[in-house]
Amino acid sequence: WFNLTNNMRRQGISTDFDFLNQPSGIDIAGSSISPSAAIRRTLVVGMKNTLALAVMGIPLLTIIGVVVGIARLSSNWLVAKAATVYVEVLRNIPPLLIIFFAFNAVILQLPPIREGYTPFGWFVVSNLFIAVPALNAGANLAVYLGVLGTGLVAAGLFWYWRTRVSERTGEPHHRVLWATGVFLAFAIAGYVILDRPFTISLPALEGRRITGGFSALGSFMAVMVALVLYTASHVAEIVRGSIQAVAKGQTEAAEALALRPFQRLRFVVLPQAFRIAVPPMINQYLNYVKNTSLALAVGYAEITRIVRQTIGNGQPAPQLILILMGVYLAFSLVISLVANVVNRRLQLVER
Repeated sequence: WFNLTNNMRRQGISTDFDFLNQPSGIDIAGSSISPSAAIRRTLVVGMKNTLALAVMGIPLLTIIGVVVGIARLSSNWLVAKAATVYVEVLRNIPPLLIIFFAFNAVILQLPPIREGYTPFGWFVVSNLFIAVPALNAGANLAVYLGVLGTGLVAAGLFWYWRTRVSERTGEPHHRVLWATGVFLAFAIAGYVILDRPFTISLPALEGRRITGGFSALGSFMAVMVALVLYTASHVAEIVRGSIQAVAKGQTEAAEALALRPFQRLRFVVLPQAFRIAVPPMINQYLNYVKNTSLALAVGYAEITRIVRQTIGNGQPAPQLILILMGVYLAFSLVISLVANVVNRRLQLVER
């Protein structure tokens, strides 16, 4: 640290963080931030873009990975082989190449924004933006969210009631149907009584602009889809191995109880497999977040690209790299914390 600070002073490089209030000189596509905005505001936009990739990507890759991992063990030859091809192809290709393919061979081949597709009038698809319907808040949205919360509590009570009835009488519990029905009743009644607390906003193409709906940059979609498919291939192998690690006697016992294949998977195999799968899956979540830095290759303004451009504009690199490391460290620690809480809940407790 002594050598670093002395060398920086000798070369006339500032050692403080006052430069964060200077104009960034960076234009971010899809953002209202102008090049005259302070560097700290630009960095916040980069953090939000990285967070958006993480928040939307991790649930998707988990679902795809679990489905493909189960499919690899399917008794259906075609399903098992298709899942195997997916895993063996995707996980053996560098993620950067998959991002390049998704961006250049898919996104850039879409029509320009002025000639974008508008399937069913609900979507806008172009090589610059992809827009989908979104929800617009109404005057009573806060009250409606409270109604939905009450509906969730009521659904939970009905779930508990049906479970107790099933345990006491041996009758089918049908708790999913009961809980879903109760929640939908609250949701529909609240929507009618509160006079449309939200509305659906459909995207519309007006020249080079998209009004309404929710729009995402084509580069964002390319990066997210590429990294989700790549990471899901690794998660699928973890799930497959975890299922095979469950003792064969567990499946045989479930068969002896006349459980159907889906019931065996849901109630016996997967709960035990996830106890094994969660720790290595945490590593894949962390790898996914760190791999979002590859988005700079297709021009998506996540935090790494913003930092790199800021350094290129003559701002001090040591402080900016320190900020970049701190951002990724914070993301990783939060993901690890949440995932480890889930992992502890899944562990068997010996008494």
